[in-house]
Amino acid sequence: MTPDEYCQKRAADSGSSFYYSFMFLPAHRRRAITALYAFCREVDDVVDECQDPQIAATKLAWWRQAVAKLYAGTPDHPVTLALLPVLGEFNLPQEQLLEIIDGMEMDLQQTRYLDFKALSLYCYRVASVVGLLAAEIFGSQDRKTQKYAHDLGMAFQLTNIIRDVGEDARRGRVYLPIDELQRFEVPVADILNARQSDNFRRLMEFQIERAEQYYAQAMTALPQIDRKAQRPGLVMAAIYRTLLDEIKRDGCQVLTQRTSLTPLRKLWIAWRTWIKG
Repeated sequence: MTPDEYCQKRAADSGSSFYYSFMFLPAHRRRAITALYAFCREVDDVVDECQDPQIAATKLAWWRQAVAKLYAGTPDHPVTLALLPVLGEFNLPQEQLLEIIDGMEMDLQQTRYLDFKALSLYCYRVASVVGLLAAEIFGSQDRKTQKYAHDLGMAFQLTNIIRDVGEDARRGRVYLPIDELQRFEVPVADILNARQSDNFRRLMEFQIERAEQYYAQAMTALPQIDRKAQRPGLVMAAIYRTLLDEIKRDGCQVLTQRTSLTPLRKLWIAWRTWIKG
């Protein structure tokens, strides 16, 4: 299996909506974004699948060394081997790959966030940085596209947090800011024990509204000159906004179920959005 094939398998096996967003890209950009996505999957899985925090920290330290070897021109993992030719074609700063690892390490160090400012740093590291790197791969001519990429990354991560409240709680993690739990009178114990309430629904509607604001900000910030190049992000946004609509329509039952769209529906949304440009 070649490094590119390894990354392609990682992307396809994940079942992620991201896979559908870059299906229609030219081959060289598709290979690049698939390698970047595979890198994100590798470091994310370290935290999600490793029960022992010390072992997870050791593995993330290994990935830091792997990134250093990549930028030294001596990669030794299928993902970094696939990324090597990408570095010469696109501007992908080493510090941004390391920031993604910083975000994963936050999951090992804390399971609660006092306020949205604290959560924003996490979202920036694990999602907005990825958005900035992806925007570079897709191609841009206007610096304002970086604002679009940042806000779209925030919107994606907030959507993930909303969708995965119950799943994260079963891992002992609560990403919803503590001060907002208090404002809506939702005890952390209700989240951890999957106790649905009207207060919880109102809290989640507030979270959805904020995510929708980030989507709106991103769309406003995207310069017309870069709109065609950035279509993969628009595809992803269309899929994720549809997911948010489904969660809201279901009464925000995220404590006991994980709302998802079928592959066929994702493909239809992807194709329709791509054609619209």
